[in-house]
Amino acid sequence: MTISTAIGTSEPESYPLLHNPGAVVVDHEGCPADRSKSGGWCSAFFIIGVEVAERFAFTGISSNLITYLTGSLGQSKARAAENVNTWNGVSAISPLLGAFIADSYLGRYRTVVIASLLYILGLGLLTLSAVLPSISSLDCLNGAEIISCPPLWFQEILFFFSLYLVAVALGGHKPCVLAFGADQFDGQDSEESKSKSSFFNWWALGVISGPTVALLFLNYIQDNLSWGLGFGIPCISMVIALVIFLIGTRTYRYTIKSQEKNPFFRIGKVFAEAARNWQASSSVILVEMEAQGTLPDENSQQFRFLYKALLTPVGSKEEGGECRVGDVEDAKAILSLVPIWVSCLVYAIIYAQCSTFFTEQGATVDRSIWPGFDIPPASLLLFITFTIIFFIPIYDRLFVPFTRALTGKPSGITTLQRIGIGLLMSIVVMIIAALVETKRRETALEFGLVDKPEETVPMSFWWLVPQYILLGIADVFTLTGLQELFYDQVPNELRSAGISLYLSIIGVGSFLSSFLIFIIDKTTGGEDGGGWFSNNLNRAHLDYFYWLLGGLSTVALVSYLYFTKTYIYRRGSVNIRRNYGN
Repeated sequence: MTISTAIGTSEPESYPLLHNPGAVVVDHEGCPADRSKSGGWCSAFFIIGVEVAERFAFTGISSNLITYLTGSLGQSKARAAENVNTWNGVSAISPLLGAFIADSYLGRYRTVVIASLLYILGLGLLTLSAVLPSISSLDCLNGAEIISCPPLWFQEILFFFSLYLVAVALGGHKPCVLAFGADQFDGQDSEESKSKSSFFNWWALGVISGPTVALLFLNYIQDNLSWGLGFGIPCISMVIALVIFLIGTRTYRYTIKSQEKNPFFRIGKVFAEAARNWQASSSVILVEMEAQGTLPDENSQQFRFLYKALLTPVGSKEEGGECRVGDVEDAKAILSLVPIWVSCLVYAIIYAQCSTFFTEQGATVDRSIWPGFDIPPASLLLFITFTIIFFIPIYDRLFVPFTRALTGKPSGITTLQRIGIGLLMSIVVMIIAALVETKRRETALEFGLVDKPEETVPMSFWWLVPQYILLGIADVFTLTGLQELFYDQVPNELRSAGISLYLSIIGVGSFLSSFLIFIIDKTTGGEDGGGWFSNNLNRAHLDYFYWLLGGLSTVALVSYLYFTKTYIYRRGSVNIRRNYGN
């Protein structure tokens, strides 16, 4: 056996804008991009505008979905929560497929355009399913009682088909828009590098504006006027989003990849070859690499078993089929993100509750703002969006400069520290949510409303506000930090995939939330019993569920601190060891 000494391809010819090895950055005409005439904040604002419109559309559907399922479709609370979590999970998992297609074949720009067209089609069919004449608008007899008829089977099938078409379209849209926006800044330029770091903060601020408008107006329209209109307006917003994106075409920077093999297959081959050569000695490989001068630095000791992929049979006639040191380093960068990915899953489970059980809690309490006007339960999510809108400028303009002066780091604190702070806050969120739910149940008992679930519990919705606000602050730390980490720490040609990996945390967390709800619901009594998720929330025990999530989040934080203690940040081809506490 011998070790391949191939390190990588040569640097591309120098252009006015240098982007990364193995790729060239061009303008809309295919000419080398000029830094002064393309990209930067001008292009980024177009892309942020697209995401504002898309987030408006998505939130207009997702935030009140549980109300539609329990109302118009007549599903139980537990089943509706499972359906919402499953759909949210598919929506967050589908970017893995979208990123693969974008990074391997279509590119980010084309993928966004195609995904937007599918998005518009899905929302159009969703609107159609809500406005079709249905027996659900008629009354049926159930003995002596008059009840609403269930929806037609065709209408329900069309609704779920449309809903999951939106989820598939989101898979191509979400990871590519964010990665394409970050691509407008050159990480090799000192000034644009600072702008890129700031971009993720302002991206989070921009995309929260869309949900804010949706929660302010769309939920009211859906609850009080028409579901057809409530679904139709998001469809129109996606048409506007596509138009905005196309208008900015002439200003964008586009990455043209080299003729290297598919990055997914290239990195996958590293794991396959390492597994095939698993019996080889890692220490022998490292010694020979050092003798040949192909060992990048001392930090390559991490995941050194992957260097077994560099072994090729003596006398092998395969040309270019061997793995290179650069391939191994890219594989190591991805593998090092896996423990962080796993550690953040519980946060995603907690994140899933804001659009399900938080909303169900809000539906039972007094939500009056002034006489005659009650805030829709789903609109309580506004407290999360308002918190993010208020806190991000504070974070970017006050917190970062202050901590930068103390630590000397450009971003003030490391990305891993930022995520860890959010994980810690999620524990506090669950503790507060559990205590408030206990108070709500005690109030229902005090006023004799335990068996009157349709009656409003005489407890102000302001009791619920702290858990929304703290979750909003936690999102600024954890979700924005994860976006930056999974974009920055993956190989350059896989940045759409990096964003999709971040999104998959939310998706898998939603699936886990749905599975956890299903198991607990079956174990503690089911929908007709006195279980934790009884249809009568006054007899349910959401407080137990929140305490359980708080305990799981504590375990997750401890594991996160353990895994990130010796995490190695990837910066281009240079690996730098930084302890989490530094």
